[in-house]
Amino acid sequence: MAIKLQMDDVSRMFQDGGTTLTVLSKLSLQVKENELIAVMGPSGSGKSTFLSIAGALLTPTSGEIFIGGEAVSGLNAKQLAELRLRKIGFVFQSANLIPYLKVEEQLLLIAKLAGLRKEEARIRAKSLLERLGLSHRSRFYPSRLSGGEKQRVAIARALMNKPDVLFADEPTASLDAERGAAVVKMLAEEVRAEGRAAVMVTHDERVLSYCDRVLYLEKGALREA
Repeated sequence: MAIKLQMDDVSRMFQDGGTTLTVLSKLSLQVKENELIAVMGPSGSGKSTFLSIAGALLTPTSGEIFIGGEAVSGLNAKQLAELRLRKIGFVFQSANLIPYLKVEEQLLLIAKLAGLRKEEARIRAKSLLERLGLSHRSRFYPSRLSGGEKQRVAIARALMNKPDVLFADEPTASLDAERGAAVVKMLAEEVRAEGRAAVMVTHDERVLSYCDRVLYLEKGALREA
């Protein structure tokens, strides 16, 4: 299977006054297609920093990152933005849907930014919404959706640009146990159906059964559960 995300000896340090804080220390990771991994760890362990660096939102102090086989280091701001549009999808704690766009329009906006042709974009949006059980909500505004429906729209939107890797930051944080499990189950199914890879930061142990691997971030390094 193809490696979708590779991190080699990635470190990240911050300056706090005269003190150097090491958040990530020579961290290495490979995530293959069809694989959903969960990353857990106590508050303050660096999970958000890890996700931001892996998703090309934050630059590591040292080390190499490859997304879909493409090296991230050395890219300028414009090139990084283009990389994120082509190869990365994000799902956050809050769905962050645009309130004045209907469900289908949320997806079509991403398609336009990613350069998908209009007809291809409409077909893909329809397919994703069908698979995620949202066809009957395609003409609804976010204000008319439940919390679980909003997160499913967020997953569809994150997959719209056909990303190599999908990053999810506590996607069940605002959901009850039943809706949270349903969202992660659908996320796992979509990742495998489309040959993507996904990295999910979570505190929710109830959804770990849907993951292929569970990793713990401790002292700047990842270890298998």
